[in-house]
Amino acid sequence: MMNIKAFTLVSAVERELLMGDKERINIECVECCGRDLYVGTNDCFVYHFLLEERPVPAGPATFTATKQLHRHLGFKKPVNELRAASALNRLLVLCDNSISLVNMLNLEPVPSGARIKGAATFALNENPVSGDPFCVEVCIISVKRRTIQMFLVYEDRVQIVKEVSTSEQPLAVAVDGHFLCLALTTQYIIHNYSTGVSQDLFPYCSEERPPIVKRIGRQEFLLAGPGGLGMFATVAGISQRAPVHWSENVIGAAVSFPYVIALDDEFITVHSMLDQQQKQTLPFKEGHILQDFEGRVIVATSKGVYILVPLPLEKQIQDLLASRRVEEALVLAKGARRNIPKDKFQVMYRRILQQAGFIQFAQLQFLEAKELFRSGQLDVRELISLYPFLLPTSSSFTRSHPPLHEYADLNQLTQGDQEKMAKCKRFLMSYLNEVRSTEVANGYKEDIDTALLKLYAEADHDSLLDLLVTENFCLLTDSAAWLEKHKKYFALGLLYHYNNQDAAAVQLWVNIVNGDVQDSTRSDLYEYIVDFLTYCLDEELVWAYADWVLQKSEEVGVQVFTKRPLDEQQKNSFNPDDIINCLKKYPKALVKYLEHLVIDKRLQKEEYHTHLAVLYLEEVLQQRASTSGKGAEASETQAKLRRLLQKSDLYRVHFLLERLRGAGLPMESAILHGKLGEHEKALHILVHELRDFAAAEDYCLWCSEGRDPPHRQHLFHTLLAIYLRAGPAAHELAVAAVDLLNHHATEFDAAQVLQMLPDTWSVQLLCPFLMGAMRDSVHARRTMQVALGLARSENLIYTYDKMKLKGSSIRLSDKKLCQICQNPFCEPVFVRYPNGGLVHTHCAASRHTNPSSSSPGTRT
Repeated sequence: MMNIKAFTLVSAVERELLMGDKERINIECVECCGRDLYVGTNDCFVYHFLLEERPVPAGPATFTATKQLHRHLGFKKPVNELRAASALNRLLVLCDNSISLVNMLNLEPVPSGARIKGAATFALNENPVSGDPFCVEVCIISVKRRTIQMFLVYEDRVQIVKEVSTSEQPLAVAVDGHFLCLALTTQYIIHNYSTGVSQDLFPYCSEERPPIVKRIGRQEFLLAGPGGLGMFATVAGISQRAPVHWSENVIGAAVSFPYVIALDDEFITVHSMLDQQQKQTLPFKEGHILQDFEGRVIVATSKGVYILVPLPLEKQIQDLLASRRVEEALVLAKGARRNIPKDKFQVMYRRILQQAGFIQFAQLQFLEAKELFRSGQLDVRELISLYPFLLPTSSSFTRSHPPLHEYADLNQLTQGDQEKMAKCKRFLMSYLNEVRSTEVANGYKEDIDTALLKLYAEADHDSLLDLLVTENFCLLTDSAAWLEKHKKYFALGLLYHYNNQDAAAVQLWVNIVNGDVQDSTRSDLYEYIVDFLTYCLDEELVWAYADWVLQKSEEVGVQVFTKRPLDEQQKNSFNPDDIINCLKKYPKALVKYLEHLVIDKRLQKEEYHTHLAVLYLEEVLQQRASTSGKGAEASETQAKLRRLLQKSDLYRVHFLLERLRGAGLPMESAILHGKLGEHEKALHILVHELRDFAAAEDYCLWCSEGRDPPHRQHLFHTLLAIYLRAGPAAHELAVAAVDLLNHHATEFDAAQVLQMLPDTWSVQLLCPFLMGAMRDSVHARRTMQVALGLARSENLIYTYDKMKLKGSSIRLSDKKLCQICQNPFCEPVFVRYPNGGLVHTHCAASRHTNPSSSSPGTRT
């Protein structure tokens, strides 16, 4: 149990004001209606007081009671109960088992003398069903055994409307609409007097203590249950709230939302309906009356009347927050919704959530704090302002007033504990990262992103770079100074780039690579700069750093020209001639760039092809002259040279042949002779100088790519002639000739080859060639036969169609129109189409010469 101060007990009617020096006068009942307070005594008097509430700024309100009058009712019995019916200006008074009607102002009985007799106790129906605004519904427990009666009470008359019998003697009653909540001798029940249906609630022993039945809201009642429990029940016979635990000896109960107030012999206890906890205990002896009247709670002893003045809910909530009782404060704040206007409540509740969030934050309960900040729609700058130097110097933010917390900054909150401070910073990083893309950040994204950047930089967090390469609102001045302070130069370059200061960014990165400043963020920073310049649209910036990147690495640096985006290449923003001129100092880069132009972009310009071939040739010659054993590298460059010479048709062949003279590169010379059409020379070099028969065969194949079959046949015949020209004694060439024939039989004219071969060669030696030649010949013959047959079939179809057309008559008159020109026929000469259409002969001829003209048929 944790106490809060929810109510203050103040005196309303002092003993002297009520009874003077009369010791035997005791208070039996009270009623309050607005400012009117009525007191019934044991000597059959009714007193009327006027209550005046006086607010006190620093404390609870005080009350002053002014006695208006008092009147004796003419009986010798106590006044048992009082109930005001303000709509009728009547006070219902129960005395001597009779309910009388008296005027609320002068306490005079109604002239008609109307009354209800035989009533042990009664209750008003605060949810009436009659619909008549000029009467009240009264339920009495009759002195007749086991009987309940319903009456309609008017200004000067009463009318009984219903009588209900019960299974046991009723002791207490409360009414809501058609429903009666009854305390019988052994149990509580709900009874619908309209339908007659009853429902048992729970057992109760009335002999141990008197029952309590109280209507606390629409269709809901509060009952004194067994075991010291205050039970809630609806007219449906169920409980929608958990019970409250009060004293076993409770004698009265009242409700002032969100509290249930209970009275026993010594104390007044206050219990929350929201969390069922006892919140306050007030010593109060000899009390015997506790009732609530339209939100005002009155408690009385036999000698005096007191009022329980509630502290404002906001004050109670703030007291709970000051005591770090966050959960209780939030429960109370939620419960206050029904008592406060919606707009005011929302403002108040958001502020309470924010305060609660800071309390949880100070206790390092970060998950709870985050949820409270979110729910309370906290201006995140309130949180950022706790961290020294995180808000930008240009920020106009000022903290909420009154303040949401008591801390000047994070140092005070953590009392200098570095571990706690680090945890708080990690929380803020996480929280800012989550809210920066939500509506919470609207209006001050610059403050959030700048603070996040500072936290990342200080903590050397990986997310710093992610923040800077995506959309962000970091303020340049503050962020740049902070990054420089923490030596985050690469990140500073990204910041410059995001703010369109690419020149400053690249210069800073160059300084890192050169060692002028230290930053180990990226080990591949040089490659990053090259990549950055590759995609940079600023030509001047690229040219400014082209020499620097090439000096570092020709092969990598040249990528700023060779790997530019395709859309930029199509715009031709960089002139290749300018680039080539720049790369003259960097031979490796120049080769790479020319390869890019010739091979990748396939530019059809003789100058580039010849230049690349010359560079390949020079490198090959240098490698051959070197004695450092770079054979593999030489063969690779030489392979590139040969591939270029074979594939390209744009270089200057005579110029390269002149350069090759005496260079000892027969293969390259052969390729160049082939480009000039000097195939016999080329094949002679391959066969007699290189002795490379496979290369000679490959030469025939690549030289005839894209050419007609006779050209290829001519090349192979030329090669065979070279092999055979050496005579039968040249065994190696003879073997090469046999292999050539056997492997490429289809490339030769067999009849011509047989005339060229020596007579000494056996059939068995040439068996693969002869079989291949025969197969090819047979295949060609059969293919021709199939084609001929198809042509004959098509001709037969045309002949048949023609015979059919000639067999039918055609009627031609001067009214018949040509289907093409729409003019009549002037002479009996025409063309008829298969669909029956007739056209002039000259129209038919023009149709064949002009395929786009409309035609009435597909065949004539």
